[in-house]
Amino acid sequence: MKEEFYELPEEKINKETAKQEGVRDYITDKIVKSGVREHEEAVNVFSKKLVEELGYSKNQIQTIPQFRVKTSPSGQEKYPVDIVVFRDENGTYNNVYMIIECKQPNRKDGKKQLDIYLNLVPSVEIGVWFNGKEHLYLWKTKDPETRRWKWDDKVYELPKRGQRVEDIGKYKRKDLEKPKNLKQTFNDIRNHLAGMTTGITRDEAIAQEIINLLFCKIYDEINTPPHEQVEFRAGIGEPAEEVKNRIINQFDKVRKEYDDVFGEGDRIKLDAESIVYVVGELQRYVITEAERDAIGDAFEVFIGPALRGAEGQFFTPRNVVRMAVEILNPRLGEYIIDPACGSGGFLIVALEHVWRKLDEEAKKKNWSEEYLVGKRKEVASKFIAGIDKDSFLAKVTKAYMAIAGDGRGGIFCENSLLLPSEWNPKTQQKIELNKFDVLLTNPPFGAKIPVKGERILSQYDLGFKWKLNKETKEWEKTNKLYDAQPPQILFIERCLQLLNPGGRMAIVLPDGILGNITDGYIRKSILDKAKILAVVDMPPETFQPSTSTKTSLLFLQKKKENIENYSIFMAVAEKCGHDRRGKQIKEDDFPTVSETYRQFLKENKINF
Repeated sequence: MKEEFYELPEEKINKETAKQEGVRDYITDKIVKSGVREHEEAVNVFSKKLVEELGYSKNQIQTIPQFRVKTSPSGQEKYPVDIVVFRDENGTYNNVYMIIECKQPNRKDGKKQLDIYLNLVPSVEIGVWFNGKEHLYLWKTKDPETRRWKWDDKVYELPKRGQRVEDIGKYKRKDLEKPKNLKQTFNDIRNHLAGMTTGITRDEAIAQEIINLLFCKIYDEINTPPHEQVEFRAGIGEPAEEVKNRIINQFDKVRKEYDDVFGEGDRIKLDAESIVYVVGELQRYVITEAERDAIGDAFEVFIGPALRGAEGQFFTPRNVVRMAVEILNPRLGEYIIDPACGSGGFLIVALEHVWRKLDEEAKKKNWSEEYLVGKRKEVASKFIAGIDKDSFLAKVTKAYMAIAGDGRGGIFCENSLLLPSEWNPKTQQKIELNKFDVLLTNPPFGAKIPVKGERILSQYDLGFKWKLNKETKEWEKTNKLYDAQPPQILFIERCLQLLNPGGRMAIVLPDGILGNITDGYIRKSILDKAKILAVVDMPPETFQPSTSTKTSLLFLQKKKENIENYSIFMAVAEKCGHDRRGKQIKEDDFPTVSETYRQFLKENKINF
């Protein structure tokens, strides 16, 4: 075998920018040097929402210099406000429409600060507190009995430019719009539920409730005609219990429609106020038309904290997923599987990759839009399969697939490592050994979650002990079983069993398997059964902050025949798009890896 090592081009870093202190204000483009964190995480985030989602002009928003509220109607301007929105581009004191407070860290202090501002600015109609994680919206209304002004906190979303507050929640299906920052929306929802909901505080329980409500939203979008009012809504002044009852009735329909996802015992357990909050955050959007990356990012917000690192569950970063899919390059008509599918990231990206090829074919053959939609659904339902032994994650993947293109029928809750004959009959109908053309996976790994039992281990060569022949220097399998094996070792073999001869796979593995002397028998078993296509060494930050385990991505092709000499693509990615705290950085080598791999195939005239 010949190893070909490709060095990735080093990106130039703008040192001047790196040294620059402060943060750039979204509205004015000026550098802010005090209160940097608050400005970056709250002021800029909310300013962007006002402009990009709600349609307000930058010319009617003031951030820097800060607008100052007077101490009295005729007093001096004293109290600084983080963001002010004027009714139009006339930025005068008597034209203030909305005040946004971002300095106070908690809801109680934020509301107290807002009360001061709102009562000193006569023209203001809306007050907002936002700390980068949670928000509070207040609307000035007149008490019908006392005829005095009061602040109503039963406002579930902000009006768009030109929209009346009273019209919020009166949406017809055709009025819904594609979300622009779904991740921030889910962040708000998760933080609100974690902090304000009684009895549901664990991340998995919160995630389960959001999944339930998401299915209600999906069902409503699919089944409501364009000119009819949506059911998934919360109007201004509408009693929370009425909203709750409408959503619970919707969930009864969801359980019948998605009986492969929900059982009779599944219920929405959130209180009325929490349901209204979630509905208010999502009602404006059409989730089924959101960008897939946006949905994936949003899912990570509430699923990521629910993953159990102790059981080897970690999100695979999207850029790693894309790189793996681009290198394996799944084609039309190929069966694709992830036997440890988690929240479905590999499957969704692979599905979209195949859909792009389908779109190209549609152009060549001049298919109608209706026919193309049918073919897309056929690909999703027929050629995509996933297994996860965690029922919650299997449900998440079904939700993701339902949003993306309804391939949820191929997702099953099973233990992939069991004998296939012990799987549910429905699983056995869809998933067979030696069937799949493409496999992508990030299996659970760790010595703390060993797989035990003769029944399971005896299926695998790697379930047996091996010894190194001192004369031949070759590893040889014995007839003695291990007492236990880490799951990632058995997953390598199960993945190869699932592939048909010539099938291709990508698997995330801890580096020890590829380098430890004592793990030589694993490498021997792999080489007996498969051709190594590529190895990508990933930086230690790849799965941080969840785990610092050093990993590589191994690409294999199940052998059709014995091959002695061939080229192997090898690459070292030094930057992964985020630092060890999970904060995004510009430097990301993974897109370059897949691009360089295509060049490697071309230069070596390799086809598979």
